[in-house]
Amino acid sequence: MDMHNLIHMANQIGSFFEAMPEQDEALKGIASHLQHFWEPRMRSQLLEYVDAENGKDIAPLVLSAIRAHRNMLVSQKQA
Repeated sequence: MDMHNLIHMANQIGSFFEAMPEQDEALKGIASHLQHFWEPRMRSQLLEYVDAENGKDIAPLVLSAIRAHRNMLVSQKQA
């Protein structure tokens, strides 16, 4: 999938969760959404991008969620 589209979708998810009063809850919510609704290839591609580009263009809240809950986002095949 196009990386630009993945970043855009991830940032949209982050926009939804940034209204939550508890940041820890928002971070877990973002990671949980990515884990439940994105297929493993999409999550893997996003994680590779974060590693290669240091999360460039990814919203800070989303990047924090990815870093805080990375283990939740790694597919079973990769683990």
